[in-house]
Amino acid sequence: MAGAPGERRAARGSTTRRPSSAPSGRRAAASGPRVAPPSPRRAAASARPRRRIGAAPGATLAVAGLLSTLALAPLPRAELPVAEASVTSLSPFAGDVQAVEVDGDIAPASVSREGYSTTTGPETLVDSGTNYDWAKLVLVFGDWPLTDENVRLMVEWMREENGPDNWWNRNNPLNNGYGSGGGSGLGSYDTLVTAAEYAASNLEKRSFYAGIVAGLEAGTSADATARAIWASPWASSHYGNGAWWSTSPVPVVAAPASAWGR
Repeated sequence: MAGAPGERRAARGSTTRRPSSAPSGRRAAASGPRVAPPSPRRAAASARPRRRIGAAPGATLAVAGLLSTLALAPLPRAELPVAEASVTSLSPFAGDVQAVEVDGDIAPASVSREGYSTTTGPETLVDSGTNYDWAKLVLVFGDWPLTDENVRLMVEWMREENGPDNWWNRNNPLNNGYGSGGGSGLGSYDTLVTAAEYAASNLEKRSFYAGIVAGLEAGTSADATARAIWASPWASSHYGNGAWWSTSPVPVVAAPASAWGR
């Protein structure tokens, strides 16, 4: 017991201290930068697994593309069943040739077919503007057929009246006195179109031109119609009863545009 106080004093008066790990840890912490401890929310967030947001759409598109490719691929087609030979042999349509029997008293059905024809119009003839066109224009206004014989007769008649090179003289190719202002046939018309109208009208109105009209309506013989012209009072000379009438080919000659009123 006597030694205990002395040991306490020695312990109190001694300058030697026991080593401790706490002060050294504090000094180490003080010497470096202080780092704040993570908050509970951040620690929880860091602990959770991160979702790969960017990869999800790409994977979805890849799967969709694969499915579409598979959808376009044709499905395997089962083989079509082939009819048995016994079935095809029983068919009434078997064989290469089929025969149909019809009663002899059945009359064939009539078939109606539409017919079409073209008519040369005045404008087409005026645009061309030759002596042959004027001859056709008279036939059009008289409602006579445009046959080769009728056209040939008209151009031969025009040549006998005014010659082939000046057949449009005074715009009166046939020297027609009706509607031209000259009873002797020396009158004139404003255009060749008007002259064609009056020529057709004069032939239709006069009974003594009936033979000419009949020949034009038939349209089969230029010579027969020419004889009707010689016998008519159209020309006082009667064309020498045909002695002065030429049947040689008539050249194609175009009239000036002014003669047609253009």
